[in-house]
Amino acid sequence: MAGGFDLVAIGEPLIEFNQTRGGDGRAWLQGFGGDTSNALIAAARQGARTAYFTRIGDDEFGRLCMQLWRDERVDAAFVQVDAEAPTGLYFVTHGPDGHAFTYRRAGSAASLMRPGDLPPDLIRKAKYLHVSGISQAISATAADTVAHAVHAARGSGVKVAYDPNVRLRLWSLERAQSVIGATLPLVDCFLPGIDDMRLICGLDDPDAIIDWCHARGAADVVLKLGARGSVVSDGRTRTAIEPFAVDAVDATGAGDCFDGSLLARLAAGDTLAAAARYASAAAALATTGYGAVAPLPDAARVRAMLAG
Repeated sequence: MAGGFDLVAIGEPLIEFNQTRGGDGRAWLQGFGGDTSNALIAAARQGARTAYFTRIGDDEFGRLCMQLWRDERVDAAFVQVDAEAPTGLYFVTHGPDGHAFTYRRAGSAASLMRPGDLPPDLIRKAKYLHVSGISQAISATAADTVAHAVHAARGSGVKVAYDPNVRLRLWSLERAQSVIGATLPLVDCFLPGIDDMRLICGLDDPDAIIDWCHARGAADVVLKLGARGSVVSDGRTRTAIEPFAVDAVDATGAGDCFDGSLLARLAAGDTLAAAARYASAAAALATTGYGAVAPLPDAARVRAMLAG
């Protein structure tokens, strides 16, 4: 596919400030976040050709994002700069119950995206389009932009990957259930976490959740179970993917790493189960450092873990 991309994503990038455990516990490590941006970088580190559509502020944080994508070989030629609205940011704190997020993203440049902003040729250049529930939740116009992109992908024979990534600080549960339910029939590869699905469908058993997803139109389902690995299903066969044991310090972005790594391998021709096993190793490695982006492993580290 000369001149094309393995993976194109739409969403909101964020600047991250992650609380480390050094000193009095109030040291902040500046990094980067945003689920679809994280996934693209993870995919690029596995060797995939990637591109991003988003909007950033004409500010220092936006310029840091642009430099990040250049460094990570994510094509940012389609990113739009807003002279008025800011680039969003968030803070990560750590406690006995895991990590918690505090966001400063209301009115961000990305939240102001509209369907007409989407470059008409971008989607059809891709093998996969990746979108998320966060991209839909940040504003009504962003949700419309995601819907426009999904329909454009389906009309061009581009496969759609979707992580619901439910954030109830951004929208109500009823709204999330409605939008996610409407998106599912359009999805080739559904990538939910079990905690999100407990909210969306009220079920707890992985097999029951997967049945629920297929019944609502999802073609392939990869249900992420956190430290218990994942289960993949194409509607006929289900395969349990065992987790990889590591000394985890921060799970921020691990699910995004899983998504990007899996889609990179699917675009390279792997089976769904093989891609999920690869993604499981990558996501485990991503938990061994602080932040959403810095610990994302490259292909050599992932293959070394798989070989070990």
